[in-house]
Amino acid sequence: MSLPIRILVVDDHTLFRRGLIALLGADARFSVVGEAGDAGEAQRCAAALQPDVILLDNHLPGVHGVDALQGLREAAPRSRMLMLTVSEEGQTLATALQRGASGYLLKTVDSDVLAEAVVRVMRGESTISPEMTGKLVTAYQALQLQPEAAAPAVEPDPVQSLSPREREILGEIALGASNKEIARSLNIAEATVKIHVQHILRKLNLNSRVQAAVYAAGRTG
Repeated sequence: MSLPIRILVVDDHTLFRRGLIALLGADARFSVVGEAGDAGEAQRCAAALQPDVILLDNHLPGVHGVDALQGLREAAPRSRMLMLTVSEEGQTLATALQRGASGYLLKTVDSDVLAEAVVRVMRGESTISPEMTGKLVTAYQALQLQPEAAAPAVEPDPVQSLSPREREILGEIALGASNKEIARSLNIAEATVKIHVQHILRKLNLNSRVQAAVYAAGRTG
């Protein structure tokens, strides 16, 4: 871990933000490289500065901090995200961790605990305010008790219903071959080809050879 740790402070309360910057700046382990008052500004700063750690409040104007996490991660993939907020909602904590935050601290945290949390996060560890641990467990248990969402039905591929011969004929149709040409190519009767084509149209829920040709071309294009 290289020092100093480069930090971006994101909080919409100017007085708190400036106090936090002064606090961190007094510690030789840290260098505050930028500050932002909302999610949009934070994302621009993150992209430009590529900080080591982003201290992020949740109650931001427009977009909450937890909703800004994905954009910040895209803007600065190597940055660690540490939430620093007044929100004591267990669901907010769970969402923050699910979306990639490395830690979640309340603003009531002591300054030395905050400093150590930044160092721990930079080492790749996680940190959560002790007051929030129980709420995290509760939020997790509530999630586990929810009925599992039904898996979306996967529509079977209609082509799987075709026989090997019908697939061969569909491939020939895609090439623009006529029934006579298909019969000659596959060494079968033209009447047999016609029957296969009818089966293909029915199984694929199509109305014409043109539709079948477009369908087949679309699968191979």
